[in-house]
Amino acid sequence: EQGRYKRIESFTINYNVLANRASNALASQNLALTNSVLSSGQWYRFYIEKSGIYKISRNFLSQLGVSVGNIDPRTIKIFGNGGRMMPQANSSNYPLDPVENAITVVGEEDGSFDANDYILFYGEGPTTYNAESNTNINLFTDKTYYYVNISSGNGKRIQPMPTIEQEADLQITTFQDYQFYEVDENNLVKIGRRWYGDDFDIENQRSYEFNFPNLVTSEPVRFDVYVGSKSETPTSMSVSVNGSAVTTLNLPQVDFSSSVLASGSSFTNDISVSSETITVDLDYNNNGNPSANAYLDYLNITATRNLIYDGDQLRFYNDLVNNNPGIAEYIVNNASDVDAIWDITDRFNVTSTQNPAGENSLTFKTESGEPRMFVAFSSNDFFEPKKDGFSSVANQDLKGNILTNNLGQFQDLDYIIIAPSNFVSQAERLAQINRDQYNLSVKVVELPKIYNEFNCGNPDVAAIRNFVRYVYTNASSPQNRLKYLCLFGDGSYDYKDRIQNNTNIVPAWYSLNSFSLTNSFVSDDFYAMMDDNEGTMSNGDRMDLAVGRILAEDPQRAREMVDKIDLYYQQEAYGSWRNNVIMISDDVDISWERILQETTDGIGNSIEAEKPFINVVKIHSDAFQQESSAAGNRYPQVATAIKDAIEVGALVVNYFGHGGEDGLAKERIFDKDDAQEINNICKFNCFVTVTCEYTKFDDPNRQTAGEFTFWNKNGGAIALITTTRQIFVTVGVSYNEVLDDYLFAFNSNEYPSMAEALRRTKIDNNIAGISQKRLVYFIGDPAMKLAFPKPNIRLSRVNDVPITQPIDTLKALSYAKLAGEVTDVNGNILSNYNGILTATVFDKNIQRQTLANDNVTQNGQTIILDFNTLGEVIFKGQATVENGLFEFDFIVPRDIGIPVGNGKVSFYAQTNSPLSDQAGASFDVKIGGIDENAAEDNIGPVINLFMNDENFVSGGITNESPTLLAKLQDENGINTASGIGHDITAIIDGDETNPFVLNDYYQANVDDYKNGKVSFAFRDLEPGPHTLTLKAWDVYNNSSTAEIQFTVYDKDEELVIDNVLNYPNPFVDYTEFWFNHNSIDPLDISVQIFTVSGKLVRTLNGQTTGGNKAVSSLSKDIVWDGRDDFGDKIGKGVYIYKLKVKSQRLNKQVEKIQKLVIL
Repeated sequence: EQGRYKRIESFTINYNVLANRASNALASQNLALTNSVLSSGQWYRFYIEKSGIYKISRNFLSQLGVSVGNIDPRTIKIFGNGGRMMPQANSSNYPLDPVENAITVVGEEDGSFDANDYILFYGEGPTTYNAESNTNINLFTDKTYYYVNISSGNGKRIQPMPTIEQEADLQITTFQDYQFYEVDENNLVKIGRRWYGDDFDIENQRSYEFNFPNLVTSEPVRFDVYVGSKSETPTSMSVSVNGSAVTTLNLPQVDFSSSVLASGSSFTNDISVSSETITVDLDYNNNGNPSANAYLDYLNITATRNLIYDGDQLRFYNDLVNNNPGIAEYIVNNASDVDAIWDITDRFNVTSTQNPAGENSLTFKTESGEPRMFVAFSSNDFFEPKKDGFSSVANQDLKGNILTNNLGQFQDLDYIIIAPSNFVSQAERLAQINRDQYNLSVKVVELPKIYNEFNCGNPDVAAIRNFVRYVYTNASSPQNRLKYLCLFGDGSYDYKDRIQNNTNIVPAWYSLNSFSLTNSFVSDDFYAMMDDNEGTMSNGDRMDLAVGRILAEDPQRAREMVDKIDLYYQQEAYGSWRNNVIMISDDVDISWERILQETTDGIGNSIEAEKPFINVVKIHSDAFQQESSAAGNRYPQVATAIKDAIEVGALVVNYFGHGGEDGLAKERIFDKDDAQEINNICKFNCFVTVTCEYTKFDDPNRQTAGEFTFWNKNGGAIALITTTRQIFVTVGVSYNEVLDDYLFAFNSNEYPSMAEALRRTKIDNNIAGISQKRLVYFIGDPAMKLAFPKPNIRLSRVNDVPITQPIDTLKALSYAKLAGEVTDVNGNILSNYNGILTATVFDKNIQRQTLANDNVTQNGQTIILDFNTLGEVIFKGQATVENGLFEFDFIVPRDIGIPVGNGKVSFYAQTNSPLSDQAGASFDVKIGGIDENAAEDNIGPVINLFMNDENFVSGGITNESPTLLAKLQDENGINTASGIGHDITAIIDGDETNPFVLNDYYQANVDDYKNGKVSFAFRDLEPGPHTLTLKAWDVYNNSSTAEIQFTVYDKDEELVIDNVLNYPNPFVDYTEFWFNHNSIDPLDISVQIFTVSGKLVRTLNGQTTGGNKAVSSLSKDIVWDGRDDFGDKIGKGVYIYKLKVKSQRLNKQVEKIQKLVIL
């Protein structure tokens, strides 16, 4: 580098056949219930960074925390599984528990661990070649952890090599030496598990030096190089060895607007060299493109050397013995300084041959016919291990305890939550929620404990999978096997925290393909592959349990996400929004994109047909007017429609079309800002995106719209079924259709969890063979089911006439009375059902067409989609359900469609004893025509306006996203039928070009169609004074207007309080202290009460209940009983009080003084 050669100072052995070698007792198929060795004894942890023979001194043991003066060294044991990456294939043999390694303890014979005593053992470092990942470097860790164990019983000791008397069939005087240069610093596309090192940018030429003493020059050298490149033009890398050209690697160009963002090239061949020093020169030709970059993945060289000891630890093997059964005799020359040679073929059961006489030519025999590995060493050349800050290891026993209950009895598990230690409290909250909601058997497992037990403390995705498989396999029966797995924490493409702000909390699996956004996957499916022939993530691997991930990078985020999940099940989250589903499609910019809107529309129709109680809201972008702007084409009406529909509430939001990390569609119909600002608290949806990279969560330094959708504390999604990479449209069509079949449980009333619906989709025969199924992720709690109401509610009478008989047509301005019944799934009336019904009456379906905004044609025909949507809402109100029966009435608006046709009546009922909900629908009501005998009405509705709560006084203060509350009253009811010019509208500061249409936010009161209320949350109003004008119409199309003034203060810059008072005032023994504020955060409150002479008689402290944009800005949180700090009643009269309010977030405090009177 920079004109200098580099010397390779560390290397490992390319001994691939040994990578899976272990005793049969340790085969991963041996998954029977057992106890971990970590369950008892004293355990201490240390680590190594390279392979070799290590010496552990008495002093080092003492540093680990071992009481060296009180131990019998014969009981010292060392456990470790080595530093290699764990195999991904389930069929591979690999230990399931820390394995005891054979060691030598010098000086143990006297039973005392004296000052000059020490331990010798062979340790395998983290640089061991792995064929599954084509790397020399462990992807997950740069350290290999081992354990020292102090417990009863003598430890395993290194035994002598078996003595072989018979003649050798093969003499070994040479060995293969494998050296490499590999540095993992750059992930070219920030996807996949292939990392690169040296970059060829400003410096296009680099040299690498390898030294092979005693090289056998007559034998060829195996040479292997791999490089990657990012360039929009073809480039190349010239490779020469010792000045002779070997090859030129051609690196194809990439189109950074496409899905393949880098390219790679490799060369593997035998070459001849004549020098022990091998210099590799790499010369990058950027083809005149200064922005082109190349990167070196690895240089691997395998050379044959004479078996001559050179003074350092010498590891050696010879491929000749592999396929020649018999006896092999090894002859090590220059061996006078060699004290011993260890056979490390089985790293757990090392054997030794000594050289006590200091023979210069040391010989030993072994059986041949299989690969064998040895190390020769002298007593003055040992490596030293290292310790970190966590030396002591607490006893644990996941294997023995995971399937037992609190009484120590066997108990199957339904659900496991894996979390880092600092997330455990929130994971336990999530576990309890699922116990309460679904009666599941759930356990929380700390991630470090899995690593400790299943890979000796070394992180590896296969350790997690093996733990899950252990639980799954040991169920009492197939039907009682593990069903759900939650990975509680964020993930990152960087396993080793090389990048800033990394979020590798719980690792995800990555494919080796690291260049293509369509063929490189990040996936948690890996943890659900339980069969013996699975694990490599081939297309045929099928998930056996549902997996979900909670995206949280710190404990605060973890708490917020569990808060959302908890709220989803609470009473305030119930409501008729649970009958809604939103279907969104991209527009048509080129002809093949017609399938986007056609598929979306078809799925919406299928949902309506299979689940009639669901109200499908269709938002086809191309059905709205496209507008041009400096930033490109936009659909402002679509963006508004999406946000409004989400805030009204829907169980599922499904989008099919183009998109990416920044949002949906190139017209930006829903972006990161929208994801963070939507306010649908208590109405969280499952956000389904069949698009590209909407939730590419694994790049910590580029947060996506999908992540913000999930993280929104005041709304957004409760879960996402979403894409993390680019998906082909043909795959998207099939995926979306199959997914919705399972998600909505077509032909069934038993709904799976959302993650289980995704699992069934991935193993469905229409999807199972598609590799891109891996890029679809479930974000959320994998056991959570969508809050579908139970069936059924049915219409029984119209205007007192049973629907089995001819019934009246609902005509404009006519009086209508509808009655119905809440039933079980078999149609029996629930006579003990008492609650509140929400009824929504829709006019006839509306036939619509897309507008062909981009004038795209196919076969000479402009592409236009004809589709149906629900009719306008002609009434929405509530009624009392008594003993399973209900009725409600209303006046039909003048603005209905005049032609007669069938409308839809949507029902939703809720009872609180116990808390449950039901839904149903009827299509039996005919709507149309005009009642010519309707009474006259020329008076508009009465309107009363408030902001945030009904105690608001016009001119008061609010935060930037206040909620408008409008109480409406009219003798004949309020019009929501959306006749032209007859909408309920709100206008801010006279801006009539941007009205807020509030029809969907109006609902009549319980059993009273004449009174109702609008509740609408504004988004991010500008600080300062505002005037709001609301206009509403009655069903006769008479209008009224009302105004209210309010002042918005920036919650992020200043804290403001107003309207400070106590109520009642005067009072005897109870009063509340009221004030308005502009904060969405909890505020600290202090009220000091003084006599008029200034003597302090009482101090009251508390906190506001704020916390989200839907909470009132009025605080009534401090109350007083008229007593002093000692509990004594104070005298009657006038008192002064000082109210102080402090924001911890802003570190600001405000105060005001008022008077009160005690009677």
